[in-house]
Amino acid sequence: MQKPILILGACGQIGTELTIELRAKYGSENVVASDIREGSESLMASGPFELLDATNYEAIEDVVMHYEIDEVYLMAAMLSATAEKFPMRAWNLNMNSLFNVLNLAKDRKINKIFWPSSIAVFGPNTPKEHTPQNTIMEPSTVYGISKQSGERWCEYYFNKFGVDVRSVRYPGLISWKTMPGGGTTDYAVEIYHEALKKGTYSCFLNESTKLPMMYMDDAIRATIGLMESDPEKLSVRSSYNLGSMSFAPKEITQSIQKHIPGFKVTYAPDFRQEIADSWPSSIDDTTAKKDWNWKPAFDLDSTTGEMLDNLKKTS
Repeated sequence: MQKPILILGACGQIGTELTIELRAKYGSENVVASDIREGSESLMASGPFELLDATNYEAIEDVVMHYEIDEVYLMAAMLSATAEKFPMRAWNLNMNSLFNVLNLAKDRKINKIFWPSSIAVFGPNTPKEHTPQNTIMEPSTVYGISKQSGERWCEYYFNKFGVDVRSVRYPGLISWKTMPGGGTTDYAVEIYHEALKKGTYSCFLNESTKLPMMYMDDAIRATIGLMESDPEKLSVRSSYNLGSMSFAPKEITQSIQKHIPGFKVTYAPDFRQEIADSWPSSIDDTTAKKDWNWKPAFDLDSTTGEMLDNLKKTS
């Protein structure tokens, strides 16, 4: 019988789709969504919801005890572009929320944690192509520093206290269901919306900035796949590299132009360009493939087809 799951940050870009997928898989009553604000109509109607601040330990503990929660997915975070504007708020949210769930697991009040890391843990001195699982990191952003610190704490709690914490380093994520929330790869979602609405888009990165990306369906599948894996087979307790596709703005533009031939893009790089320049161009995820059989299903053209078809239906 499935034991109850709690999702912190359920109303964000990943959290919304993860909640709905977990409810479909394990039963609505077994997946408690929570966030500091209410979410979409479909999320709110599909199962139990609690207004919850992920930085408030006592409030999380109350919900964990009330629902007899077994697993926590901690999806609450301040993302890269927003975190640069509010560094201390980002550090407080990203780190204190993690300590809250790690300490609940250390005290055996929950049994398993999912916590997302990011390609932002890598920095300008990291190998750009096929970035290895273990390599120089040296992140240069607030978000990346918090994620690298989080990885170290996850591994520490696993080694010191036996906490079953699991993590992936998400690349940029592309979804038609929810808008992104202040990340450096947000252009790869905005561009589809603007292609359909206006036929033009002004991109905040330059045309040749190649970054690792992933369609949201693959990200959700990877997350659940890792959480369902045999703990004995997991060799990484910091965070797994997770790869799918890599492309630059000019390539996504060409992919969209196969469907919308007159689509035009201009380029006006802003502060996010410097962030993107510090990140890898492609990811080596051999360890994830070996340990828990990770394999992406979507490439750029299949992602473009899904995005445009679904956005047309919902507009």
